[in-house]
Amino acid sequence: MAYNTLTPEEEYVILHKGTERAFTGKFWDHHENGTYVCRQCNAPLFPSSAKFDSGTGWPSFDDAFPGAVKEVPDADGRRIEIVCANCGGHLGHVFKGEGFTPKQTRHCVNSVSLDFVPENNEHL
Repeated sequence: MAYNTLTPEEEYVILHKGTERAFTGKFWDHHENGTYVCRQCNAPLFPSSAKFDSGTGWPSFDDAFPGAVKEVPDADGRRIEIVCANCGGHLGHVFKGEGFTPKQTRHCVNSVSLDFVPENNEHL
């Protein structure tokens, strides 16, 4: 399968499990209706209706599309990494029980791991 060409920063995060600096990504304060997709393979990941402001500086979602995101124990043994279920690209981490939303789930995602398809332009 052919994937999108990634910038060096995108490779660092998506392929090598890096993290972008808080409050620097293009989607941390983004509020348009549509679908957040994987930057590497374009698979739909999160509906904009699941996005919320956690105050952490990264895009936060309390839900993903069914089967779109895979949870993997992180190498540090303390966190749960989330990856695109389609291509395995690193997205960020998931945290549970923090109380931000009734779903008690925060998918904390790097903006560079995402792309966005506006609602009026969706062709997924």
